[in-house]
Amino acid sequence: MEHIHEEKIIKKKTNQSGCCSAHEEHHHSEDDGHNHDHEHNAEGSLFQMFLPAIISFVLLLIGIGFDNYFPQNWFTGYVRIVWYIIAYLPVGIPVLKEAYESIIKGDVFSEFFLMCIATIGAFAIGEFPEGVAVMLFYTIGENFQGLAVSRAKSNIKSLLDQRPDEVTILENNVATKVKAADVRIGSIIQLKAGEKLGLDGELLSDTASFNTAALTGESKPSTKVKGETVLAGMINENTIAQVKVTTDYKDSKLSKILEMVQNATAKKAPAELFIRKFAKIYTPIVVYLAIAICLLPMLFVDNYVFSDWLYRALVFLVISCPCALVISIPLGYFGGIGAASKNGILFKGSNFLDSISTIQNVVMDKTGTMTEGVFKVQEVIISDDFDKEEILKLVNVLESQSTHPVATAIHNHVGKIDASIELKNVEEISGHGLKAEINGKELHVGNFKLMDKFGIKYDLDPNSVVYTTIAIAYEKKFAGYLTIADEIKEDALETVNKLKLLGVKVTMLSGDKTNVVQFVANKLGIANAFGDLLPEDKVNKLNEIKAKNETVAFVGDGVNDAPVIALSTVGIAMGGLGSDATIETADIVIQDDKPSKIPMAINIGKQTKKIVWQNITLAFVVKAFVLILGAGGLATMWEAVFADVGVALLAILNAVRIQKMKF
Repeated sequence: MEHIHEEKIIKKKTNQSGCCSAHEEHHHSEDDGHNHDHEHNAEGSLFQMFLPAIISFVLLLIGIGFDNYFPQNWFTGYVRIVWYIIAYLPVGIPVLKEAYESIIKGDVFSEFFLMCIATIGAFAIGEFPEGVAVMLFYTIGENFQGLAVSRAKSNIKSLLDQRPDEVTILENNVATKVKAADVRIGSIIQLKAGEKLGLDGELLSDTASFNTAALTGESKPSTKVKGETVLAGMINENTIAQVKVTTDYKDSKLSKILEMVQNATAKKAPAELFIRKFAKIYTPIVVYLAIAICLLPMLFVDNYVFSDWLYRALVFLVISCPCALVISIPLGYFGGIGAASKNGILFKGSNFLDSISTIQNVVMDKTGTMTEGVFKVQEVIISDDFDKEEILKLVNVLESQSTHPVATAIHNHVGKIDASIELKNVEEISGHGLKAEINGKELHVGNFKLMDKFGIKYDLDPNSVVYTTIAIAYEKKFAGYLTIADEIKEDALETVNKLKLLGVKVTMLSGDKTNVVQFVANKLGIANAFGDLLPEDKVNKLNEIKAKNETVAFVGDGVNDAPVIALSTVGIAMGGLGSDATIETADIVIQDDKPSKIPMAINIGKQTKKIVWQNITLAFVVKAFVLILGAGGLATMWEAVFADVGVALLAILNAVRIQKMKF
């Protein structure tokens, strides 16, 4: 992976490992060498990741065996020292390198420095196994965290720019593929069915249907007529269309959305987890205390022996090594990330587990988030003057002449097309609907503009119907109508209720028409709902909430949601139907598109935070106790390491609990 500029800066979120122990501060940093180590690990195998630790562990066990259980005459002096140095190097070199780089950057008292001085100190007083063991535990803890983030990353798609790199233009009626960035204003683009438009333009074809969901958030596919504006990112759904380019590549609506993503991402403050803040205070204090333990007694002790007090100081440093913390904190978050992954929720960094646990507002998109994003017939209202089944058969046959998604919804509702019905003089009236003759009788199927055009009277206010309405007339008489809409997800209501129980305020923002948004919001019990919003409008609404100094999570799936996801405290993307740009910008990805995973993610965050703080408290209490014993010369190196390892094991067992929890 590499860091990329321009609009693809949104890739940065997953290019950083977000290592939750000491490196969370650099989550958005481009020059954090340690994160690159983790990325290298992510690309390699699990065995390669743990190979340095395995080598050190095996050499350490053999050395301890030669020291205590299988004494060898040759395993003394320089041979023994070299053996433990070789055992130390695989896990020690990366940390020594990090300590050096931190010092070069002016951060002298980093946790790397403490690890190095403590382990080198252990070697200096002849406690070689302990020096290796301490660094080995540190490395294993780091690997677990790297593994957690790598697993989350592996499930997330890499960013796909929504603009195609190439487009087909017509010059003297000859189709030529050229780079989209090189296309001049006034050029004619030829767009086949299923192709994505690369630049904004004006439709030259009589009519064309476009899938705009990823760009505008509109749940209804948009049928455009000659002269209307079409935007980059729209997908042509049926026949070949021609578009006259009206804006440069860099000035298209989609380019502006991606630019907004870049700017919004830049505004996000980097997360800084506890251990990094703590290390900045803890490390220098411990180092100065160790120096004081070594030197101050010469002013107060009559029979002062430098080597004895140096031993105490170095034991104190080894005891003070934050091994238990370094292991317990990453493993706590690893457990949370693992529990979330098992439930189809991907956290891109451990810091987002912390962030989501304190969320006060959840702002969500409608289409594809709380609704299915798939059209279905909702109601069939046919006048008693007509045979309902017969009318539906006729409508199904006529709609089979169209490739519009609405026609597909009708076909899915009615079923098999009756081949015995013969249509004549079929005509598609742009922006209105279809008409045809059946057995000498006229059938009209379309919107209410079609009814008005042919003077067909109806006793219904079209604006009173929330859903997309398909009017039907037979023999110049209004026969009734069908309503077609995007269905609300089955767990949407449960989601809103659970969020309310958690004390979280819920808001719905959508590019869909206001009456549709209000209808869905009323069904779900959402008091704050806004429709007809452009991407910049969503950003403004989000900023209004943030202006109250409240945390906010935004949940969405379209490209237009990417700017608000980037700007929110925590961005959540629906990973099934969601656009690649939104998935890449988000901090959390819900793989199966179920909104009920939103309160579940909050619960997982809360439980993880609780377990992590239990581990921190345990580590601090034991550490403080043993540090006091060490300073008084009452604790040896082995007791210190044993206490540290014991705390680490308890912390690991505590962290594993979250994997067994039900959310």
